[in-house]
Amino acid sequence: MKNISRTSAIALGLTLGLSLIVGLSSLGYLLGSFAVTVKEYERTVTVKGLAEQEHTADIVIWPIQYTAADNDLSALYATLDENNASIRNFLQSNGLPDDAISLAPPAITDRLAQSYGDGSRAEFRYTATQALTVYSPEIDLVRGLMSSLSDLGREGIVFSGAEYRLQPEYLFTRLNDIKPAMIEEATREARAAAIKFADDSNSALGKIRNASQGQFSISDRDRNNPHIKNVRVVVSVEYYLSD
Repeated sequence: MKNISRTSAIALGLTLGLSLIVGLSSLGYLLGSFAVTVKEYERTVTVKGLAEQEHTADIVIWPIQYTAADNDLSALYATLDENNASIRNFLQSNGLPDDAISLAPPAITDRLAQSYGDGSRAEFRYTATQALTVYSPEIDLVRGLMSSLSDLGREGIVFSGAEYRLQPEYLFTRLNDIKPAMIEEATREARAAAIKFADDSNSALGKIRNASQGQFSISDRDRNNPHIKNVRVVVSVEYYLSD
């Protein structure tokens, strides 16, 4: 009787074990089949679309700097006042309004008061650096004035402009006006690339799975034309594919 009970227990254990194995195998097959189905359903292609446009800047910032020197401080300030008036008159007579011109305080250096140097006596005790700034939307007008500023140089004003910080700066501020059209163009380019990929792989293009827009970049078209801006944006779009 004891042997029979032991035999029955072993048989029952084997039956349960086989059932468990068969059950796990079936579950594994179902899960594997489901995973394959999901993977096939989520076949995707990621493409990028580029939109690029050229636009003229709409704001120019033009720093005008000159230097003057004298041994008499009062005479030096008088020279600065005279030069500032000459520059303003030149700019305004050529079409720039007064509110487009700002004047910074002059930087005065007293060479005699400097505690360093080689001990040699400078020709002029006082030197001054004066800066005016033009801020204007009149790009063509200001560019023309830049080339004719040398007329004032013939009157004795010593302009400085070789330094990088004194180079004119051109801004493009109408980005929001062109954003929608450029994003539409970039998205259209991305879809065209996705359709080509789908056709080449004998697939059908489905809906968008994911999309992201890159940052807009604004750069000078080239070194000699900083007033012409290259505006660029790239979008990345992921599409579903199906057979």
